Amino acid sequence: MVELVIEEYSFGRIRIGGSDYTRDVIIHKGKVYDNWWRKEGHNLVPEDLEIILKDPPSILIIGTGYFGLMRVPEETVKFLKEKEIKTVIKKTADACKTFNELSGKQTVSAALHLTC
Repeated sequence: MVELVIEEYSFGRIRIGGSDYTRDVIIHKGKVYDNWWRKEGHNLVPEDLEIILKDPPSILIIGTGYFGLMRVPEETVKFLKEKEIKTVIKKTADACKTFNELSGKQTVSAALHLTC
């Protein structure tokens, strides 16, 4: 499996593995799923993570946006814990750094909101 690196992030834009994306993304098992959209907009619910839940990682890093406005309700955190997925929730810039630090050492996926 190819380990992807987040090379750059700024409001509304991210570069992963040499490709630029301007829509929210999920990075999972060496692949980027662009144009990720949540059922409830700025509220993350388990259904939004369908791709990840099919073959769960050890750690899921959630980027809540440039200003951290995407909410991760306690029910979602509890659901992920029940699935034995360690969850790290940070503003997207910090989430990108954490993803790069942990990638290659453990099975890590990321769900990243690029704006707000």
